[in-house]
Amino acid sequence: MFADLTELMTMNAHSSLAERLPDNPAELDLVADTSRTEMTLPTPGELRHRLPLDPQLAERIQAQRQAVHDILQGHDDRLLVVVGPCSIHDPVSALEYAQRLAELAPRVSDRLLPVMRVYVEKPRTTVGWKGLAYDPDLDGTGDMARGLQLSRQLMCDIASLGLPVSTELLQPMLAPYLDDLLAWVAIGARTTESQLHRELASGLEAAVGFKNATSGDVKVALDAMRAAAHPHQHFALAADGRPVVRETAGNPHTHVVLRGGNGGPNHDADSVRACRQALEAAGLTPRLMVDCSHANACKDHRRQGEVLHDVLAQRLAGETSLMG
Repeated sequence: MFADLTELMTMNAHSSLAERLPDNPAELDLVADTSRTEMTLPTPGELRHRLPLDPQLAERIQAQRQAVHDILQGHDDRLLVVVGPCSIHDPVSALEYAQRLAELAPRVSDRLLPVMRVYVEKPRTTVGWKGLAYDPDLDGTGDMARGLQLSRQLMCDIASLGLPVSTELLQPMLAPYLDDLLAWVAIGARTTESQLHRELASGLEAAVGFKNATSGDVKVALDAMRAAAHPHQHFALAADGRPVVRETAGNPHTHVVLRGGNGGPNHDADSVRACRQALEAAGLTPRLMVDCSHANACKDHRRQGEVLHDVLAQRLAGETSLMG
C-alpha cells in the first residue's frame, strides 16, 4: 500500500490514511485469524436510535447529574446514597426494586439523594459470569447484542421512574451504549489505575467515583482524579462504530471511594481523616464516599449495616468530607 516507511512519514498533513484505504474492506490483504470467532454487535448509534432518550428524560438526567455535583461540591448537604443489587442478573426483579426505591425516594429527599446501582458488568478476580451486558441468559452463550439492548432498556425504564442511574464502567468500549443515561459512575478498584479509564472519565458528564486499589492504596485514586480532570486525546468509538480520536475537556466532578483493601477496612474515622488530609494536600476537593461492602464489610453482607452506622456517626460528629 505504501512504497516504504518514508512515504508514510512524509504524507501531507491534510492527507488521511483512511483516504488511502480501498473502499471495499474485502480488498484489504488481511490474514484470517481462525482461533477466534466474532459476532456482529449494533453500534452505539444504532442502539441509541432503537432505544432513544426523549428530550424530557434527558433534561431530568441532566438535573440529576447537577444534584450529584452540588453534593460533591458541598453546595447540598444531603447524603448521596448509591444503593441496589451488587449486579443485575434479572431485569424484572431489578425493575421491581427500582419501583420500590422510587416510592421511597421522595420521603427521604430532604436528607438523602438515592441513586440506583444498575451494574450490568461484573468485574472478576479470575473468571466467572461477566454480567447482564455480556451474558444475559447466564448460560455462557454470550449474546451481547441482546445483553446490550436489555441493559439500555432497563436503564431507560429505571430513569423514567425518576431515579438517578449509576453503574461501574468496566469496558470502555461499552460506555457509549449507556453513558447518556448515567448520573453517577464508579471506576472499580482494579481499573482506577488504568489510563484508559481515566481518559474515559475525563469525557463523562456524570460524576465519577474512583475506588482505592484492592491493596488499600488511596493514592492511585487521587492520581486518577487529577488525570481525569485534565483534557485528553484518546482512542474511542464514534456513534457509528468507527474508531476515532476523541478530545475531552476534563471532568472536575470526581471523588474517592473508600472500599477497604487487603489490609482490612478503611471506613473508620482515622482512615477517613487521613484520606481527607491527603486530598487537601493534593489540592483536590476533600469529599469522599465510603463503600459499605467489599473489604469494608470484610466481604460479609451482614456487616454492611455496621459500616453504614459508622459513616453516619462520623457525619454527625462533624466529618464534612463524607458525602456518600
